[in-house]
Amino acid sequence: MTQATHKPIASNVDIINARVPGYQDLQMLLVNHEGVIEQILPMNTVCKRVPHPDVQIWDVAGDWISLGGVDLQINGALGLAFPELTAENAYMLPKISQYLWDVGVDAYVPTLVTTSVENFQRSLAIIADFASSSTVGAEILGVHLEGPFLNYGKRGAHPAEYLLPLTIEEVKRVLGNYASTVKIITLAPELDPSGEVIAYLHSLGITVSLGHSQATADQSQEAFDLGATMVTHAFNAMPPLHHREPGLLGAAITNPDVMCGFIADGQHVAPTMLKILLRATQELFLVSDALAPLGLPDGVYPWDSRHIEVKRGTARLLDGTLTGTTLPLFVGVQNLVKWGICDVERAIALATDAPRKAINLPVISPGQQASLLRWHWHETTQELTWQRLHNRG
Repeated sequence: MTQATHKPIASNVDIINARVPGYQDLQMLLVNHEGVIEQILPMNTVCKRVPHPDVQIWDVAGDWISLGGVDLQINGALGLAFPELTAENAYMLPKISQYLWDVGVDAYVPTLVTTSVENFQRSLAIIADFASSSTVGAEILGVHLEGPFLNYGKRGAHPAEYLLPLTIEEVKRVLGNYASTVKIITLAPELDPSGEVIAYLHSLGITVSLGHSQATADQSQEAFDLGATMVTHAFNAMPPLHHREPGLLGAAITNPDVMCGFIADGQHVAPTMLKILLRATQELFLVSDALAPLGLPDGVYPWDSRHIEVKRGTARLLDGTLTGTTLPLFVGVQNLVKWGICDVERAIALATDAPRKAINLPVISPGQQASLLRWHWHETTQELTWQRLHNRG
């Protein structure tokens, strides 16, 4: 996929007195004129370096500096659901990518929920074509197929008529010629007792995420042993944690090689359960799970052949079934801090570094493009805010 060409910092800049996720104490980030982080150094080394005359010095006074967000589960935005992409509405993709950039997201994985094979193929073709040439807004890293290989009993709002058996033949039919475009597949491992499909997907370099599943802890561990490395929206569409049957989530949070995505909108998972989750494991990342009305006001919107009602950023079918949110990724960061679930550093990392780790991308470090955000904690209002760093005129 092609990297978007945004370079908010495009001159020699030393950012000083910065807190950086994963680094102790205050740091200095040295950014060169090509917009690349050259070094991240403790502030106590500043006196040993003589800056070049054309270097700008930006003192962020203890604020946090991070890369932009990465959203590994986002179903659409600005009124367009990714499974409904056509030649006629493909013009929305650059608008969505720009919108996501504007709300702090550097990169995303468009998510296709369960639909017909024809819809999968059409959307994959359009996204692949756009991603291969786009230099607008947030970068597309590939596609997340959330279905159609899901357990009927945990399908949630996924349409039952499009669920498929989990076999290599059906997987090949869905992927078609676009296996290289697919980054993540969510599936229910108990649908394939042989384990052949997970091994096959792993061989293609596709990240396998377990979700919408009734898998036991043993079945889940077998899937992890075969190469599954992620869990889709922890707690949701899976059996609850139980003291005699830990299930999919129990197996995941005790496995250091598995990362769990989760939603922090206050509706999908109660804040108390999120606090338990964050205490239980470090291997977590935030997702928005945002639906097509992301970026639009509350109201009733079409959703495949049905309708959803959005109230205060939460989307439900008209029968009350929870379908997702319409809140940007960073609302989850702000919620985690507001609810006292974790500190600012971890909250920021959960939406910036952790998703990158989940799909084997580098976290903030020398050599990275300096697509940087500045986060400020307001002691008076107890609010966390952010802004993109741009050159000062």
